Amino acid sequence: MRLPRTPVAVALVSLLALGVPTLAAAPVAARPAPAVPATVTVTGEGSASAPPDLAVVAAGVAASGKTSQAALDTQNKAAAALLAAVRAQGVADRDVRTESVSLNPVHDHTGGASRLTGYQAAQSFSVKVREVARTGAVLQAVTDAAGDAARIDSVVFDVADPAPLKARAREAAHDDARAKAAQYAHLSGRDLGRLVSLSEDAAAYRRPGPSAGDAPGAGMSVVPVAPGEIRAAATVTAVYELA
Repeated sequence: MRLPRTPVAVALVSLLALGVPTLAAAPVAARPAPAVPATVTVTGEGSASAPPDLAVVAAGVAASGKTSQAALDTQNKAAAALLAAVRAQGVADRDVRTESVSLNPVHDHTGGASRLTGYQAAQSFSVKVREVARTGAVLQAVTDAAGDAARIDSVVFDVADPAPLKARAREAAHDDARAKAAQYAHLSGRDLGRLVSLSEDAAAYRRPGPSAGDAPGAGMSVVPVAPGEIRAAATVTAVYELA
């Protein structure tokens, strides 16, 4: 059986007779794989420090009494004296906050039997001292005003706005990473290219606690404290191209 001689078939037969390759027979040229740029990966570390401009004092009062009302009355009197003392030291009302109030029975378990002996009332405060040099004077004022009922739980020094300090630490970490990458590029006989990626691996923010030190006031007895310094640290990972 013969196929019909259509114009397309006649043209295809003619091209094959002349040795002209058809589209179906044309080889496909392989595309070269794109070159992968060389890179260097480094870790940068940086830190920054500043003197504290804020102290947060955790203070309070605790009192006992034969009855719950007696314990509360004594505690209330001591708490009022504490608040008056810190205000007299220039601490604003907005910087004093009650953290907890408690009233609990006290039992004696001698001989295996539980016997109610009285009650204990307590109240704790958070006091922000924005003049760090006055921290010792505030502590002394609390103990003087509340007497045996006074409690000082902790003193934490800090900066009111840590953002600029953290920003300086990140900048130092970034510069450290770039310096390391530039050195590796030089050692490899290459030039440092563009930054491909940058990620922050870790950040630290250290606040010093209280310790003994000399912080004399203007002729007055104060609790000695050592503010130290606040330190922020950052670590980054950077990838650079090598040109």
